[in-house]
Amino acid sequence: MMVRVRLPTHLHQYSGGLADVQVDCAAPATLADVLARLDARWPGVRHRLIDEQEGIRRHIRIFVGSAAAAGIEAPVGAGEEVMIVAALSGG
Repeated sequence: MMVRVRLPTHLHQYSGGLADVQVDCAAPATLADVLARLDARWPGVRHRLIDEQEGIRRHIRIFVGSAAAAGIEAPVGAGEEVMIVAALSGG
């Protein structure tokens, strides 16, 4: 199944400047599967999103459809969109 992934601006350097990418995953899939396929195509992306304890980094929010994913085992269905949002900081 094809999954559309929307990347935040700071990850465009890994995707060749693309904001929206498609990854092919076996169904049923989890967010971990999608991120592994994304990283296989563009190495380094997963490390910017997932920490050493296999959790989503604190400054990152990942949405599957319209729901925020609590962890990388969140299910991803056919036709769903994964959107990655990075927190902005400043003062």
